[in-house]
Amino acid sequence: MFRSANAINLDVKGRLTIPTRYRQTLLDDCQGQLVCTIDVKQPCLLLYPLPEWEDVEFKLSQLSSMNEHERRMQRLLLGHATEGEMDKNGRFLLPATLRQHAHMEKSIMLVGQMNKFELWDAELWQQQISADMEIEQTADFEQSDRLKEFSY
Repeated sequence: MFRSANAINLDVKGRLTIPTRYRQTLLDDCQGQLVCTIDVKQPCLLLYPLPEWEDVEFKLSQLSSMNEHERRMQRLLLGHATEGEMDKNGRFLLPATLRQHAHMEKSIMLVGQMNKFELWDAELWQQQISADMEIEQTADFEQSDRLKEFSY
């Protein structure tokens, strides 16, 4: 399970260094094989261990290519999906097209989301967190039944 927000820098080749605390889990669970794709609703990337991505691919395969909305989701997620391997130093290369989608330059945030990571440009992450906190504090949204029952 991946949790926490980690500030990291991309190197000049566009590689991110996975924090040490996640590396062994990734090596044990997927031999360092990762898949990165775009988030279709946010200006960020999604980084999955290969077995988790295969679950997403299975769900995508269940969508109809004859339905324009379902086909669009397949096209966006699969079309941007890039498989790669974490190297011996814990680095993973983010292709330029994916970095451009998420407006990533150098400073990024690696945010654990249980079974995957979100990758954000650091400035956009701060803007998103500020917006999320404002919405939460003003309760300017309709809560789902699951949120109404959620306590922490």
